[in-house]
Amino acid sequence: MSECQAEESKVCCCVDVGTVIDGEDRSVDFSQVYETKARAEEALAYLTDKARQAESDPCVIKSEIKQVENGYELCADFEFSCQAEAMIFQLSTR
Repeated sequence: MSECQAEESKVCCCVDVGTVIDGEDRSVDFSQVYETKARAEEALAYLTDKARQAESDPCVIKSEIKQVENGYELCADFEFSCQAEAMIFQLSTR
């Protein structure tokens, strides 16, 4: 793969936004194991806050914290009103 030169940037390094954002993928699934239930609850609060910051219409959040062999597993599904919000949420949690 060749790197773009400045004069080529308009031609070779462009990506049609429609190929990246098609509007279909509005949900973000999250799953992680934490040492304690309190840490899992803290993570859920953090993720919920980030989702609320990204939403325009209310984000539907379904979550469950269950005890597993290695600790407590947080499983959460975030359903946004549009794909751009889901992407903003994902980027804000990195």
